[in-house]
Amino acid sequence: MAVARATARATRPTLSRGGQLALLAPPTLFLLVLFVQPVAAIVWRGLAPDGAPDLSGVVGVLTSPSVRGVVWFTLWQAVASTALTLALGLPGAYALSRLRFRGRRTVSALVLVPFVLPTVVVGSAFLALLGPRSPINSALVGLLGSGAPTLDLRRTVVAILLAHAFFNYAVVVRTVGGAWANLDPRLEDAARSLGASRWRAVREVALPLLRPAILASAAIVFLFTFTSFGVVLLLGGPGLATLEVEIHRATVQLLDLPLASVLALLQLVAVIAALTVYGRLQRRSVARTPRAADEALHAPATASERWFLRANLVVIGLLLVAPPAVLVERALATGDGYGLGHFTGLATQARGTVLAVAPLAAVRNSLVFAVAAAVIATVLGTCTAIAVTGRRGRLTRLVDRGLMLPLGTSAVTVGFGFLISLDRPPFDLRGSVLLVPLAQALIATPFVVRSLVPAIEAIDTRLREAAGVLGATPRRIWREVDLPIVARTALVATGFAFAIAVGEFGATVFVARAELPTVPVAIFRALGRPGAANFGQAMALSTILMAVTASALLLIDRLRVGEVGRF
Repeated sequence: MAVARATARATRPTLSRGGQLALLAPPTLFLLVLFVQPVAAIVWRGLAPDGAPDLSGVVGVLTSPSVRGVVWFTLWQAVASTALTLALGLPGAYALSRLRFRGRRTVSALVLVPFVLPTVVVGSAFLALLGPRSPINSALVGLLGSGAPTLDLRRTVVAILLAHAFFNYAVVVRTVGGAWANLDPRLEDAARSLGASRWRAVREVALPLLRPAILASAAIVFLFTFTSFGVVLLLGGPGLATLEVEIHRATVQLLDLPLASVLALLQLVAVIAALTVYGRLQRRSVARTPRAADEALHAPATASERWFLRANLVVIGLLLVAPPAVLVERALATGDGYGLGHFTGLATQARGTVLAVAPLAAVRNSLVFAVAAAVIATVLGTCTAIAVTGRRGRLTRLVDRGLMLPLGTSAVTVGFGFLISLDRPPFDLRGSVLLVPLAQALIATPFVVRSLVPAIEAIDTRLREAAGVLGATPRRIWREVDLPIVARTALVATGFAFAIAVGEFGATVFVARAELPTVPVAIFRALGRPGAANFGQAMALSTILMAVTASALLLIDRLRVGEVGRF
């Protein structure tokens, strides 16, 4: 009887109702103040610009030819970017999930790096690759002489589409490739035994089963490119502005807050629609079946398969390796060769540069803000994860899902919401230095929750039962059984939060002070001004930010256990 009571004590909900409410209070307050209030303020400002409901302003904005042009460009470039990413990513998903070759795991890890790079770094890389200072132009001059044509694809749709494909290639490869790896290979083997070629088996057996995963990846790529900000801001030109960029322009340049509010409201509706479609498709995706990691792999057996693999490796090299490589090359290029001049110059505020402080101070600011944001996100995410797994209920589901909303909401919209809502006590934060890490933590917290919840739920209940039989209380069971098991996952989650925070740009650009810029904001400001010094600083800062982000990703990969922390 005593054993039964101890077992029941170990397996029942590990939180009292009061304990659950105490854990949910900080993330709930955080969400209400830094997300619900700013977004509600935007909606109200758009629907009631003078304090009373008035839809005439909304109608006026929606019927404006210029706004219709922005909406149309936002829509069609997102569709084109999604189509290009799928065209490049689907073959890559097959190559990495079905073909065995030397270095496959390294290539799989390499594919993820662009996805975690900050958008301003991606923009800087493509400016270096496709601009007049590109090594491509140097090679053309070397081949054709001084009369060689100059490649300059800045301010063109081509540059935007290529950058979007670079940024989102991993979404398709990991989403579709993950589903492909979990398809039973015997289905395709059966089709081949009936006379189908390997490509026909893929086309008529695998692809229909993968359709939900393909559509889900397309929906999320469309969402990312529809809300693209940093890439379009740096690579776009006249007539090439998405809703995100137009919201920023209306706020910072035109000071037209009603226009920005209506545009943000319009984008919010589109984002909710895309997230709804994605959620439905995700539920229909291929169920993961436990199987050996290499069970579905086979070595390229025919000449066509070998050429297919080579072609995909070339695409990965050109699309994913060339831009960062050129970025580093431009950072090292000086007027008379190569050196560390742009890097050593970051320690001083050189004449002719645009920043109010030395660029190296922006690196320090980014690291300090990112560490603070990671700590905040880890604390809030841990509280939420413990509450969600300790006692299920409507309240926990509401808070859990609410914390996911910032991932699907425009960072520019959230940053703009800060400006118009956090201006009254007790939450007058517009002039506070804390607003930057708080904004970054808002974006990073969902990743912490999504990392910790599966890890806590995966703990073998028999461990808790054994501890309960030995007389441990639920609190002691959590401290001495659960915590040591999830500690490594918590470090992975903290690393994710840091990587996301250090490169956050959309919200930070609204709230960062001129004397306390982060690296992404400093890069944007440097690229916005002419001059070799500004360009060199931007390339050097982008290289440093890329190195910090990639290092965080490599550390996460070493710390994660099994599939925990895997995108």
